[in-house]
Amino acid sequence: MSEDDEVILDFDRQNRTGLAEAVFCDGKSMGQLHAICARIAEADKAMLFTHLAPEVHGAIDVRFPGLLDYDAVSRTGFHRPRQPIADTLVAIVSGGSSDVPVAREAARTLEFYGYPSLVIDDVGVAGLWRLTERLEEIRRHKIAICVAGMDAALPTVLGGLIPSAIIAVPTSVGYGMTRGGETALHSLLVSCAPGVTVVNIDNGYGAACAAVRVLNQLKD
Repeated sequence: MSEDDEVILDFDRQNRTGLAEAVFCDGKSMGQLHAICARIAEADKAMLFTHLAPEVHGAIDVRFPGLLDYDAVSRTGFHRPRQPIADTLVAIVSGGSSDVPVAREAARTLEFYGYPSLVIDDVGVAGLWRLTERLEEIRRHKIAICVAGMDAALPTVLGGLIPSAIIAVPTSVGYGMTRGGETALHSLLVSCAPGVTVVNIDNGYGAACAAVRVLNQLKD
């Protein structure tokens, strides 16, 4: 079986679910990624790539120059992003600058779907004044995606201060007992702020997709 036969793309998924198929690049061979890009280029279909390392994107760009709009911080690429279709309804708030790559993955995913976002970085609770200074700005948005590592206190604090729907993303940032983000995940799962939704560790993409599901309903 060739690598081309190992790839079956689901171009109709967005019509069924409101969310298009995305390509998770970790673990895929260059042959598989080239086959995916060839089919996207031939069909001229929109596609989001996540966990796309800079060197892998470089190899793709040699074979398919300019096919993907690439961002190295979030390690995302997309072909033919949607035009903005809405006002800015989502705020993406990160606890520290080490959380930025995950926050950017969320922002890029929303951009792919045509939803602009307000990104506010480095407002963790260790310097609470940084958060309170932006609180009114955050409160104006329907959804807040909160990205935090260590003890992941930021989403819980926001949950007690704003009425927005909160989607929390625990990250693997931190020392020792953070255990690759497991401590942050457990902390969020027992948050005393009711109604905080939690996605998997470092999953900015999943948080953005959860937001898109809500926004698609508001649009209808």
